[in-house]
Amino acid sequence: MRRRPVQRRSLARFERILDAAAELLDESGYAALTTREAARRADVPIGTLYQFFPSKDGLVGALAERNLERYLERLSRRMEAEHPSDVAALVDVAVEEFVTMKRSVAGFGVLDFGLVGPPGTHTEQHILDGVLDNNAAVAERLRALTAGLLTDGERVESPLALRVAMECADAVLQLAFRVAPDGDPALITECKRVLRRYLAPGREL
Repeated sequence: MRRRPVQRRSLARFERILDAAAELLDESGYAALTTREAARRADVPIGTLYQFFPSKDGLVGALAERNLERYLERLSRRMEAEHPSDVAALVDVAVEEFVTMKRSVAGFGVLDFGLVGPPGTHTEQHILDGVLDNNAAVAERLRALTAGLLTDGERVESPLALRVAMECADAVLQLAFRVAPDGDPALITECKRVLRRYLAPGREL
């Protein structure tokens, strides 16, 4: 982003542009999304959009970051309410919140925290962070959120283990939503099972 708005009016325009981009992703897909169409849909001048976002990549990056922030907020609220005390409970909460957003949040099925589908260009793989790829960036944020929560082993605190878990979850959940528009329940269950077994201390698949 060029700048993050502070004033209420600018912030409202900023959010409206992101909402418009999310709707267009659902309707037309990533390839058809343009900054001009996002500005038109948000009912703002194209110059206003470029005040915040230098390009389509900047717009998509800001939307991915917003998706991640909202996911972490939802996950944090669930953790505060349910106090998951082991790996299995934490995995269930994390997967369920992700699946709920896939089913209900505009644009999330196309973008979530990075473009859904096969690995793309370097830019597409680094939507959230200039150094870390998308899954590695998400794994770092999850590790920070869950740090110290579980005391039954060190594996869930391992950056490498969380990175591997992210790759597994990404692949299986992408498959679940290819098989069924709302996510195939059997595949979602299998995703949870694999993550529980892999992240649980002292266990092997």
